[in-house]
Amino acid sequence: MSIPNTTARLLITCPDKPGIVSAVSSFLYNHGVNITDLDQHSTQAEDGTYFMRLEFQTPHLEHSRRVLGKEFGETVATHYNMDWRLSFAADVKKVAILVSRFDHALLELLWRWSRCTLPCQITSVISNHPDLENDVKSFGVQFHHVPVTKDNKVEAEARINELLQGNDLVVLARYMQVLSSDFVAKWPHKIINIHHSFLPAFVGANPYQQAHDKGVKLIGATAHYVTADLDQGPIIEQDVDRVTHRDEVDSLRDMGQDVERNVLARAVKWHLEERIIVHGNKTIVFN
Repeated sequence: MSIPNTTARLLITCPDKPGIVSAVSSFLYNHGVNITDLDQHSTQAEDGTYFMRLEFQTPHLEHSRRVLGKEFGETVATHYNMDWRLSFAADVKKVAILVSRFDHALLELLWRWSRCTLPCQITSVISNHPDLENDVKSFGVQFHHVPVTKDNKVEAEARINELLQGNDLVVLARYMQVLSSDFVAKWPHKIINIHHSFLPAFVGANPYQQAHDKGVKLIGATAHYVTADLDQGPIIEQDVDRVTHRDEVDSLRDMGQDVERNVLARAVKWHLEERIIVHGNKTIVFN
């Protein structure tokens, strides 16, 4: 379902206390907007942490966006000690993708974007290998080849960061390089990675060979935000597929890549639709 350009979204985190829903909804009503979706969660019955996500329509908004945000901060957010974020669907987010040689997750994102089911603008694809250039350009997207070696890693990351400027989100669609902590620090909760297992299982090379050797009965994938601690960032989405002793490494890889592509696409979509609140090393996902 397409989202109207009049849609706005409000994410809230604050100490839980009575009156929050009433205060927020009354404020929006008094400013001429219509709430079309509201979801909430509290960590406990009393004295917990409260999370809220609202979507509302703004065609009859009385004031400018800036004024709406300023007045909400002064009259509601300050009173309830809120950490809050207001966004508008008309401000389309810009997304860049980093990839190496595996194409399944990349092509899934490009295909969904080309079908207008990912609400963003994919600005470019950056790779440490040239293999996928023709595939990317067939979607009308810029492709940049930035080789990375142990000797040029600092320079390569500087070039990649230069190419990423102006984007709102970076997606690692099986980018087989470890990003430095300095690089990650420039993009807090703005880098999403897909990992080929339920973290932290089967890290390193040949994960499906490792899974086959262990005789697993489930294979899965994890999409998470990237932090300085490798593969330890807040988890956004996970999924699994059941396998048996009859499955060889190739079939495990095929099934695993299907899980990866869908898990990553869901995580990216939820981020773009402002459905995720990061709280410590966890996420609240209003999907």
